[in-house]
Amino acid sequence: MNSTNFNYEEELAKCKSMEDVTGQNGLVQKMIKDALESLLQGEMKDFLNNSQSQNYRNGYTKKNLKTEYGNIEIQTPRDRNAEFDPDILEKRNILSEGIKNQITSMYAKGMSVADISSHIEGMYGTSLSTGTISNITDEAMIQGNEWFNRGLDPIYPIVFLDAVHFKVRQDSRIVTKAAYVVLGITMEGHKDVLGVWIGENEGAKFWLKVCTELKNRGIQDILIACVDGLKGFPEAIQSVFPETKIQLCIIHQIRNSFKYISYKDSKEFMNDLKTVYKASTEKSALENLNKMYDKWGKQYGMVLDSWISKWDNLSTYFNYEEKIRKVIYTTNILEGYNRQLRKVTKSKAVFPNDGAVLKSIYLATNDITKKWTVPYHSWGLVLAQFKINFADRINLDVEAI
Repeated sequence: MNSTNFNYEEELAKCKSMEDVTGQNGLVQKMIKDALESLLQGEMKDFLNNSQSQNYRNGYTKKNLKTEYGNIEIQTPRDRNAEFDPDILEKRNILSEGIKNQITSMYAKGMSVADISSHIEGMYGTSLSTGTISNITDEAMIQGNEWFNRGLDPIYPIVFLDAVHFKVRQDSRIVTKAAYVVLGITMEGHKDVLGVWIGENEGAKFWLKVCTELKNRGIQDILIACVDGLKGFPEAIQSVFPETKIQLCIIHQIRNSFKYISYKDSKEFMNDLKTVYKASTEKSALENLNKMYDKWGKQYGMVLDSWISKWDNLSTYFNYEEKIRKVIYTTNILEGYNRQLRKVTKSKAVFPNDGAVLKSIYLATNDITKKWTVPYHSWGLVLAQFKINFADRINLDVEAI
């Protein structure tokens, strides 16, 4: 088959299914074969015309090309002197990788498989099956699995732990699963997603497993861990990293509190609560919390009891200067990352399995973190304060900051 007797329109009319178009020995494979062989013939002609030595054609060599549409066997022309080295095959491989990179990038940004197929068809005049697109994105998980299991730094000044939830199909039913996310701030002040784990329920037992794996991957110490208000969470962390200071997210605590506050009292209650969590010292914060109990205890004693029972871990940030306080009093840094994950995965209402969740998260994370190129704001000052507060656990050259 060659370009002189291969009529695309006639061949397309013979196709009765998408398998006839994109499947093994389908129309797309025939088109690629025809186009490449025609280009090779043109290259050979130019090569012989420009040859400095006496040279002639010498038949063909079969070459098997691996493409996203399967293996395609082409006839590569030979010359008698064995000097012909066609460029088009290398260019074809570059084009193939370029298309794969485009598909992976579109998937990472949250485009559905159907949208990707439509986009590729619009750009290149042919559509890809959902299976083909899935296979291309699956290739990225070779690097993804290495990333999920990579070694980590021995020490992180700050680590944020939280979970984001997804719908996953399991045993013929749809369940909600938590993707447990750990985001660290490195000694250089850069954000880094340390890992993601999938579990059916967000619980302290699973967080214990996560912390154990972090230690097995190289972390020796975490100075401060910022977490939400999950019961048992601090104990799970400190059972693996006993010296780690725990800071419960103040914003989470405020949100949970206002679930039980009447709308008519909300503004006044918030103004009073600000005197607690925005106080300059822990002593002043406790005094104001006690005043709130005297004022609101009868109506909202349950809410204020929650602040008192969790105070040891809610008040950690009072022990540090303003620069450190601003970083640790909330898990907003991690929530910002989680929001970006939800944005790029919203087109996937239900994932077919846990592996599909991890693939989407890895590709999205790879895309998101490309923008994380600068350290946290004023990190030099923050690092200097860590040197003072944790002098017995870290050894930093503050003069080099």
